[in-house]
Amino acid sequence: MNSEEDQGIQETQWHRAIDPDALAEGEVTVCAVGLKSVALTKLRGEFGAVDNRCPHQGGPLGQGTVENGKIRCPWHGFDFDPFTGEAAGGPDFDVPTYPVDVRVDGVYVGTPMPAPHVRTVSDVLVETMTNWGVDTVFGMVGHSNLGMADALHRAETRGALRYFGIRHEGTAAFAASAYGKLTGRPAACFGIAGPGSTNLLTGLYDAKADRAPVLALSGNVDSSVAGKGAFQDIDLLAAFADVSTYSAMVRSGSDHAELMTMALKHAILGRGVGHLVLPDEVQVQEAPRQLASGPTGRMPDLGVSPPAQALGSALDHIAEATRPVIVVGAGAKFAMAQIVSLAEQLKAPILTTFKAKGQLSDKHPLACGVLGRSGTPVASWMMNKADLLVVFGASFSNHSGISPYKPTVQVDIDPLMLGRFGPVAVPVLGDVGVTAHALAGGLRVNPEIVDQRAEVAERWAVWRTEKARRAAVAPGNGRVSAATVFHELNGLAPENAVMTVDVGNHAYSFGRYFEPTSQDVLISGYLGSIGFGFPAALGAWAAAPGRPIIAVTGDGGFGQYLADFTTAVKYDMNITHILLNNGELAKISEEQRSAEYPVWQTSLLNPDFAALARDCGAYGKRVVDPAGVASAIAEALGHPGPAMVEIMTDPQSH
Repeated sequence: MNSEEDQGIQETQWHRAIDPDALAEGEVTVCAVGLKSVALTKLRGEFGAVDNRCPHQGGPLGQGTVENGKIRCPWHGFDFDPFTGEAAGGPDFDVPTYPVDVRVDGVYVGTPMPAPHVRTVSDVLVETMTNWGVDTVFGMVGHSNLGMADALHRAETRGALRYFGIRHEGTAAFAASAYGKLTGRPAACFGIAGPGSTNLLTGLYDAKADRAPVLALSGNVDSSVAGKGAFQDIDLLAAFADVSTYSAMVRSGSDHAELMTMALKHAILGRGVGHLVLPDEVQVQEAPRQLASGPTGRMPDLGVSPPAQALGSALDHIAEATRPVIVVGAGAKFAMAQIVSLAEQLKAPILTTFKAKGQLSDKHPLACGVLGRSGTPVASWMMNKADLLVVFGASFSNHSGISPYKPTVQVDIDPLMLGRFGPVAVPVLGDVGVTAHALAGGLRVNPEIVDQRAEVAERWAVWRTEKARRAAVAPGNGRVSAATVFHELNGLAPENAVMTVDVGNHAYSFGRYFEPTSQDVLISGYLGSIGFGFPAALGAWAAAPGRPIIAVTGDGGFGQYLADFTTAVKYDMNITHILLNNGELAKISEEQRSAEYPVWQTSLLNPDFAALARDCGAYGKRVVDPAGVASAIAEALGHPGPAMVEIMTDPQSH
C-alpha cells in the first residue's frame, strides 16, 4: 500500500450503520454515520452508501424506493445509482458515495474526517451576544435555524451559554421575559421561520408591556425564496414591528456583530425586545475575519440625577404634606434601599403596585402591601387618607389604584412614563435610586407631619384578623379556599424564593393574602397574559438556579403550557408548582355574573394534574382537604427537583 493510500485510510472514519441482516434485498434506508446521513442500499447481495441528500431540493434518498436498480428520490422522482452515485439527470446531479465494509458485527460506512470548522456569521452573532452577557437561551431548533443552532451548540460546549429546549415557543418567550424582569438583563428566545417565530409574540408582548429586556432570534427562509410565498415565508420584520424596540434582518453583507449589538443595546436601554431575523443561508456563511462586538464604550451610566428645578419643586411639595404616602412600582425594583430610607425619614407608608409586590417586606412597619384590584384594604385606606403621593417607577395603570385626584410627585428614568395618563404636580426625570437619595438629602419635613406607623399597624391587625377568619372557613365540598392556601404558604415559602404568579382568581387572592418578606414576585403585569406563571418559573430558575422557585397558577393558565412541565423535569429544575384547580375559568365566570350574563363556556375538563406530574417523573400530590395543604406544600418544597401540589379549590372562594 502506498503512502497516499495509507493517508486516505487514516482520514476515513468508520461507523457501524446497521446489523448485516437488517436490510432486505432491494431496500434502502437512512443511516446516521458520524455527522453525515447516508442512503444505504442492499442490492444483489451487496451494500452501497450514497449521500442521503438529493441535490435537487434536498430530498431524503434513504426514504425513497429502489426501482430498476436505482434509488428513486421520494420528493421528485430523480434516480441515482446506489453504488456510484450517478444521477440519471446527468453528472451535475451526481451524489457522493461512501465506502462500505461488511463485518461480523455489522455493516460499517466510512466517512471523511470532518473538515475544521470555519467561523460563520452565526458564530459572530453568538460571540457578540455572549460578550454582552447573554448566557441563557430558551428555544426550539428547527429546519430554518440550524446554522444558528449549531453556533449556539458550540458556545454551550465551551461553557459560554446554557440552552434550554422547550416544547412551545410561547414558553421560551415567557421564560425570557421573566428572566429579564428578575435580573434586569436579557435572555434570548429562539424560533424558526413562520409559526416558530409568531409563537413567540405573546410572551414578547409581555416583555414589552412590563419593560423587560429580551433578545428574540428568528430563523427565516432562504433569501432566494423570501417574499415569494414559500413554505413558512412570512414578513417577520412586519410581524415584529410593534412588539420590538429594534428589529433587523441579518443580510449577507451586513455588519453582523453590530446588528447584534444594536439589538441588545435597544433591549437593555429601551427595556424591551431586540429582534433579529436570520435567513437560512446567511447563518452558515463564512465570516473568519469578523470581530465580535461587546458593551465596552457602548453603554452610559444610567444613574442620572434629577434636574435641580424639578428636585426643588418636589421637596417643596413634600415640605407642605402632613400625610405623604410613597408608591413604588416595578421600575423601583433595584432602588428599594434608597426609597425605604426616604420613607423612614418621613414616617410615610409605602404602597406597592401588584407588579412591585415583594419589593418590600410586608413586615416592615411602613409597608401596606399591594394597592389596587389585587391589593389589601391597608393600602387602599392609607391611599385615601394621603395628602401627597410620591411615586417611584410606576406608570399609573387603571388597575393600580393610584388616585388621580391626589397631588403627585412622580419619579421615573423614562420621560414618556412621566404624566403618562394625565398631568402630575411634579414630574421628575431621573434614576429612581439617585432621586430618592437626593430627596432624602434635601428633605424639609412639615412640623405637623403625622407619624403614620401606628395607623398602618392598626389597619394590618384588622386585616390579618379577617384573613385568619377566612382561612379557617372550610367550603365543606371537598375543596379548599384560596385564603387557606395562601395562609399556609405565608409560613412555608422560603424567604429567598422567587414566586411566579399566573393570571386569574388565584392571582387576586395571592395579591390580597400572601405577605412577602424578601421573596421576588413575577407576574404578567400590563399584558395580563394567562399562561405566564409556569413558563416564567423556568426563566426564574435559569436566572437563579440556587434559589427556591415557586410557581402559583390556576388550572386555566397551566393548561396552556402544561407540556413544558416536562422541560422542568428534563433539566431537573427545582420548581415547586402550587396549582389551584377550581375546574373553571372562575374569574371569567365572575365577570359574566357581574355583567348579568349567564355563565357560559368557562368550565374546564382537566386531567389529574398531580398524576400527570408523576407520569413526567416529578413529585405530584393532590390535596382535597384544608388540613392537608401545609404538609403537601412542605413536602414539595423539600423535594429536590420539580414538584407539583394540585389543590382542589372552591371557585366561589377568593
